[in-house]
Amino acid sequence: MESSQIRLSADVGGTFTDVAAFDETTGELQLGKTLTTPARLVDGIESGVAKAGANFRAARLFLHGTTIAINTILERTGAPCALITTQGFRDIYEIGRVNRPESYNLFFRRHEPLIERDLRYEIRERVDSQGKVLIKLDEDQVRAAVADAVCSCAGLRSPCSSCTPIAIPRTSSG
Repeated sequence: MESSQIRLSADVGGTFTDVAAFDETTGELQLGKTLTTPARLVDGIESGVAKAGANFRAARLFLHGTTIAINTILERTGAPCALITTQGFRDIYEIGRVNRPESYNLFFRRHEPLIERDLRYEIRERVDSQGKVLIKLDEDQVRAAVADAVCSCAGLRSPCSSCTPIAIPRTSSG
């Protein structure tokens, strides 16, 4: 697979790293599976790319996902996390879909949210279902929320200059 129409994707899991190399020209799909290398995750990805018969330079696109990060959050074994969300959606995860898996169980207990309420920050912005920006993102509010979140997760009592991010990623408007 030496074409410039190659798409690579990698999923780094706790045990294995899976790589897929798709040739857009021929429709050929090659897979590479290798052991995850926790000390240096990129080594496992590189090995998987080689096993798939591809290389990074030939790739037009590289997609990366990791179940390690998801598992760390789900198992609550990593650092404290915060969530920044659109105003009005702070409690959506906790409310859920109003499903009760055991409707008649009087002892049913809701799950404990992955992100506690005090670490969920709302940002004023709105985009409609067509992608049209209705309320522009307030970047200063994002910076303040990130600073508060970093300080809260680090156990600091108030934002300090070392917590305040210098810039936030640019967003595509409209």
